[in-house]
Amino acid sequence: MTATRRTALSAFAAIAATVALSGAAQAQGKTWTEIRFATEGAYPPFNMVDSSGQLQGFDVDIAKAMCDKAKVKCTFVAQDWDGIIPALLAGKYDAIAASMSITEERKQKVDFTNKYYQTPAMIAAPKATKLTTTDPAAYKGLTIGAQSATTHATFAEDVYAKAGANVKLYATQDEANLDLGAGRLDAVLADKVVLQEWLKKDGACCKPVGDIDTNKHMKFFGEGAGIAIRKEDKELKALLNKALADIIADGTYKKVQAKYFDFDIY
Repeated sequence: MTATRRTALSAFAAIAATVALSGAAQAQGKTWTEIRFATEGAYPPFNMVDSSGQLQGFDVDIAKAMCDKAKVKCTFVAQDWDGIIPALLAGKYDAIAASMSITEERKQKVDFTNKYYQTPAMIAAPKATKLTTTDPAAYKGLTIGAQSATTHATFAEDVYAKAGANVKLYATQDEANLDLGAGRLDAVLADKVVLQEWLKKDGACCKPVGDIDTNKHMKFFGEGAGIAIRKEDKELKALLNKALADIIADGTYKKVQAKYFDFDIY
């Protein structure tokens, strides 16, 4: 065998060994010992910032419980809603725990864990309103607010705007609620629990008009809220799904839920 041929064979063997090792590493997958979570921090009671500047809320506590069950370290950062998926894809964090609905549109960009809660949508309006229904036809010529880049905004634009309503979008739900209270909106459309929390604490101006059955509009509202991750992070998805199943099975989920709600939101 010539020296050139031996060299070529040796090089081929080295490449083959490298490919085999790479394949084995990929098969084994990444071992997660730390997970960096993002949440919005402006969607109470699901996520918010307390008086000491710490992130808290149902989303955060459920994620922490999952991390404890999986025995991994977790950190949390606040991220504006509009940029929350792009920053995940850019690698600024590993997962989003921010009441993000699992929709087909979002699944084109990211993957999701199983749902960890599901709540209906609701419309609220000033107490003096003549509105008594959520029927889109009743909102013709009226202005309805929603938080931008949410399932509620998409639903409002696709259903209520087509029925003749004016839809105004806001960076946060708090901003929409403030405009409703100030008389600059005729109604807001948002998650029922979020609006009930606001009405109870700061929304003396306003009242519920009615619920929207999200199960009848799954095209818009999806399968419930899940934790968003990058599509390639299969091991992370498996880890989080197992942790979620475990905290539901051992009662931890109910303990966290009871801290915020007096009804089952799962």
